Amino acid sequence: MLLREIQDEILRLKQEKDIAILAHSYQSHEITEVADFVGDSYALAKKAMTLTQKTVILCGVRFMAETVKILSPEKTVYLANSSAGCPMAEQFNKTDIENLRAKHPDYTVVAYINTTAELKTVCDVCVTSSCAEQVIRSMPQDKIIFVPDINLGTYCKNLVPEKDFILLDGGCPIHASMTENDVFKVKKQYPSAVFLAHPECKAEVTKQADYTGSTTGIMEYAIKSDKKEFIIGTENSIVEHLKYKCPDKKFFPLSNNFICGDMAITSVFDILDCINGKGEEIKIDEDTRIAAKKCIDKMIEYGG
Repeated sequence: MLLREIQDEILRLKQEKDIAILAHSYQSHEITEVADFVGDSYALAKKAMTLTQKTVILCGVRFMAETVKILSPEKTVYLANSSAGCPMAEQFNKTDIENLRAKHPDYTVVAYINTTAELKTVCDVCVTSSCAEQVIRSMPQDKIIFVPDINLGTYCKNLVPEKDFILLDGGCPIHASMTENDVFKVKKQYPSAVFLAHPECKAEVTKQADYTGSTTGIMEYAIKSDKKEFIIGTENSIVEHLKYKCPDKKFFPLSNNFICGDMAITSVFDILDCINGKGEEIKIDEDTRIAAKKCIDKMIEYGG
C-alpha cells in the first residue's frame, strides 16, 4: 500500500470505530496528518478529557499515554508503539525519590511531567516546560527537589533564584547532547537566523538562544515572527513541521543528530494495528492513578 492509502484507511477506520488519534509534536508529519490533535504531552492529556470518543490512540511515548489515562480513566487508551519509552522518564524510580525525600524532609518534590505514573505518586507538584516558572513562583514552598531533568531544573533555578533547588543528574539525552559549539557552528553558517531552544538543553545552549520555551512555544514564536530564518534547538521533527506551516521561511536544525529514536519508532502501521485491536492498552490501577493525579492537580492549582 502507498502511504496515502494507509493514511486514508486510518482516517476511514477511526471514523467508523469512533477512535481519536493524539500525536505529540515530535511525531512524523505522516502521523500528524492523520491525528485529531497535535501538541505537547500535557496538552494531549487535556485534550483527551474533552473528546467524545471513548477510545484514544496516543502517538508518542509511554509516560504521555499514562498521563492521558491518569486524567481520563474512563477512556480506553492505547500507546501506538509499545516500545516507545522515554529515557528521561525512566532514569529514576519510586524508591530513588522516596530515599531522597527521607534525606530532605523539608523539601517539596517538583516533578517534570516527563516522568512515569509511578514516580508521580511520590511527588508533590507537577510542571511542564511551559508552566514550570509560573508554578514554582506560585508555590508557597521555598525548598524544592526538582526531578528528573537537571537542565530544566537549572533553567528554573536561574529564573527563580530566590528559591533553593536540589537538582538530580537526569534529563533528555538528546537535548543534553547539544553543546555551545553546535550553536557557534550553526550560527556561523546562518548568521541571520533566530535561535530558538528548548529548556531541556544545557544552560550553555539556552543562554545563546533568542527565545527559550516549550515545543509549542517554539513553534508559535516561529510562526508569528516576522523573521525569515530560524535555528531550531529541539527535536528535528519540529523543523519539518515548521517547513510545512511556514513555506516562506527557512528552518535549520541545531544538529542533524537531534533525533529522538523513541519518538521516531512509531509508524502509521502501528496506528493501523491499534485501530484493528492489536495495540497495547495502557492500564493503571486506581490507587496509583489517584496518587499520581495529585501532583497534576497541584500544578493546576498553582496556575499551570
